[in-house]
Amino acid sequence: MIRLENLTKRFVLRGRRKVIADRINATFPTGRSVALLGRNGAGKSSLLRMIAGTLDPTSGRVVTGGTMSWPVGFGGSFHGDLTGVQNTRFVARIYGVDSDALVDYVAEFAQLGDHFHLPFRSYSHGMKSRLAFGVSMGIRFDTYLVDEITAVGDAAFRAKSSRVFRDRLTQSGAVVVSHAMGQLRELCDCGAVLEGGKLNFFNDLEQAIAQHEENMSRTV
Repeated sequence: MIRLENLTKRFVLRGRRKVIADRINATFPTGRSVALLGRNGAGKSSLLRMIAGTLDPTSGRVVTGGTMSWPVGFGGSFHGDLTGVQNTRFVARIYGVDSDALVDYVAEFAQLGDHFHLPFRSYSHGMKSRLAFGVSMGIRFDTYLVDEITAVGDAAFRAKSSRVFRDRLTQSGAVVVSHAMGQLRELCDCGAVLEGGKLNFFNDLEQAIAQHEENMSRTV
């Protein structure tokens, strides 16, 4: 379960105030896979980070039940001067899982080769995403937060990522950000649309997609 209570987030960019969450009240049900929809710049990634606890709201709060992953695809959870292996072991200790087993899983899954033993700051965006996805899939969470991660890599890696993630969803919920409607239809069973700082939850995914497409047809 994820409950947003009067959640508000404001940024000041170049002297102008931008509101991405305006007193949002919403509940994402336990065990559901929620497609988080919205135009570019609506604040979807920031909302994921607030749910994960890596970004503080201006006011209001996020209440969660069970274990929550960090936003997959977001490399802020890792230390730039540590290697991929060291970062993986650090995360394993935080979550109380076997560090050797997690390192073995990530090495096989992420396919970083020798880069796995190099500092995280030297990684490309794609390699950072592979590491983040591999580490998060190697730990069982009640809810996975996913930000476009399965778009990274070649066709084989994308297929493997999708297959592993679908397996995790048999026992876990998720909040998924993606611009690929086909991918969302494959992975999600309900949706939420973020527009102008307001969030509308739809129990039916197709209704959420229809609302998002209607929003996209209007200029802002």
